[in-house]
Amino acid sequence: MKGKYIIFDLDDTLMYEIEYLESAYHEIAELLDIQNKEMLYQDMINWYHDRKDVFGILEGKYLHAKIDLLDIYRNHFPKIKIAEEVKFVLDYIIGKSYKLGLITDGRSVTQRNKLRALDIEDLFDKIIISEEFGSSKPDFKNYEGFMGTEDLDYFYIGDNTKKDFIAPNSLGWITIALKDTGKNIHKQDFDWSEQHRPQIIVNNIKEIISYIN
Repeated sequence: MKGKYIIFDLDDTLMYEIEYLESAYHEIAELLDIQNKEMLYQDMINWYHDRKDVFGILEGKYLHAKIDLLDIYRNHFPKIKIAEEVKFVLDYIIGKSYKLGLITDGRSVTQRNKLRALDIEDLFDKIIISEEFGSSKPDFKNYEGFMGTEDLDYFYIGDNTKKDFIAPNSLGWITIALKDTGKNIHKQDFDWSEQHRPQIIVNNIKEIISYIN
């Protein structure tokens, strides 16, 4: 039987990026105003949803440099947990002895901290993070890095219809999108060109099991 390589996106696929943001906001609110941290945190969340410059507002109110606040945001160790359904799927893939990979855009420290907080970093046969690799999605190199001499079926599971599926579609991979439940940072648009669209759309990550078997 032909081997399989199951390759995931990270943000809004294996975890919700908004949970990382909430974790960072909690840490920053506690740093700036420990007595009123919960009120400040809620203000920050409201500013974010209103598309305001959260760190610019904080810089003006607390005289704390915006660049330093951004540094805390990017480098903090997040208080996040892996969802049960995600753990179930990853355990299933490992139990079937399929290869497991990850492609994610972002800074090395940010993305590595997410993986370590979720306790999944060591599960992957290969991880490509854009800052470490030198290019970002949809560059073909980020996907071709998983392709070697083995004759494997490749699956890519992501969420971002702007950039996630262009390269794997062209490379002949099976592409699967996890549908936004309303929590995603980047909104999905399935009316993009065929090149951008995933071949399969699922409502829950557990549904991918039926497609990879």
